[in-house]
Amino acid sequence: MNLNVSYPPSELSQLSDEEIERRIVESRCQLGRRLLILVHHYQHDQIVKQADFIGDSFALSRRAAEADAEFIVFCGVHFMAETADLLTAASQKVFLPNIDAGCSLADMADIGTVTAAWKKIQAIVSDNLIPVTYINSRLELKAFCGQNGGIVCTSSNAQAALEWAWSKKPQVFFFPDQNLGRNVATRMGIAPEEIIMYDAKGSMGSEFERQIKNARLILWNGFCCVHQAFSLKDIEYLRTTVPEIKIIVHPECPAEIAGIADYMGSTEYIIQTVKAGKSDSAWGIGTEKNLVHRLARQLPDRRIVIINENASLCRTMAMVTPIHLLYQLESLQGGRLVNQVIADKKLRPDALRAVQRMLRLKA
Repeated sequence: MNLNVSYPPSELSQLSDEEIERRIVESRCQLGRRLLILVHHYQHDQIVKQADFIGDSFALSRRAAEADAEFIVFCGVHFMAETADLLTAASQKVFLPNIDAGCSLADMADIGTVTAAWKKIQAIVSDNLIPVTYINSRLELKAFCGQNGGIVCTSSNAQAALEWAWSKKPQVFFFPDQNLGRNVATRMGIAPEEIIMYDAKGSMGSEFERQIKNARLILWNGFCCVHQAFSLKDIEYLRTTVPEIKIIVHPECPAEIAGIADYMGSTEYIIQTVKAGKSDSAWGIGTEKNLVHRLARQLPDRRIVIINENASLCRTMAMVTPIHLLYQLESLQGGRLVNQVIADKKLRPDALRAVQRMLRLKA
């Protein structure tokens, strides 16, 4: 739930980049320790430079849980700000500078279709099933996991979450990202025939029922449009044109991409692996372009390129602009609590239970 939704007035668009930055810095100084700005790695450099803390969804979740600031401004997308609100005290308030910044992956699964699928699968496998939801999901699905003994995961701790889930029940229903679930399970040694994808629009014939009975992992048919866009042709081109290039990709990439990559891991894993590489090494990276371009500037002694330049911008993440951040901070400075993100009170206890299970994992 969002209260007092508000958008920047048109006159702010007339400001120069320098004036916007000056006013942001001024507002930050005025708000002082009352303010904490959390920024995801996929944000533009102009947003990143204003961060008190930058990270992937797992690191930002932990930082939100530890925060003591009164105002937490989350420069990311809606599910991230909502998770931050789950993890903060009642006296703290979380804000998303552009309330329209959502996530197409999170929108690929809703509580109605997931609940219907859960009931159909349970009718086949009885009480052998436990749910796991990727943090890139709606609050209702986090609450669903909390209600049914399940857990939330991020790309950093998906393996630990699956290990935890399988220690509880023999079969896992994983949503909404099919690629993350399949890639991590495959790396764990789960056989292809033990992984099946549930399609809400598909039929539930006898053969599909047999496959579900034998499956250890049942996947939802969702994906990230940014990471789904990388192709085998893109990687083949890089390996042909750049000598000794290493390919490193995010686990949201399709299985065929993850299967031929040299490395696969979360955003933080990608950053740390490339930074640890040799000074003359070459890297082809399969993730969001703002992060890749930033790494290339930070490590000029390495050749760092994105696997597909034209298909790698997270457009919803880019909806949080410096103008939105400026308006958010000046609104707070003036006592206007616009664009506050508040987790639904009815869903909060169950959703928090599933998120807290995640935070207790050893990633």
